[in-house]
Amino acid sequence: MDAPSTQAFILACLTAGGGITGYARTGSIPSIAAGVTVGALYGLGGLRQRNRQPYGVEMALLASVILAGSSVPRAIKTMKPLPIGLSVVAAFGLYRFGSLWNSRVMA
Repeated sequence: MDAPSTQAFILACLTAGGGITGYARTGSIPSIAAGVTVGALYGLGGLRQRNRQPYGVEMALLASVILAGSSVPRAIKTMKPLPIGLSVVAAFGLYRFGSLWNSRVMA
């Protein structure tokens, strides 16, 4: 397995696991819905990258954009550890998959 697809699978597990944990702890339906949806996008992106199918990097980048769009404003507003951690995960995804996408576009 190549590194970008492995990283996408790790991010998929982190986000989906976080959504499931959030639901188990607080009963939050939005938490499980968002976590599993973003995790599925990361997982599908990783699967497409591993199988050398088109739009794998773009799906993982989309998942990072969605995660950043929801977590960064909350992290700035509340300064709580969970939104800050999600923002760090999103920033990593944005950097990693954004760099891959940029190198393909510029090539």
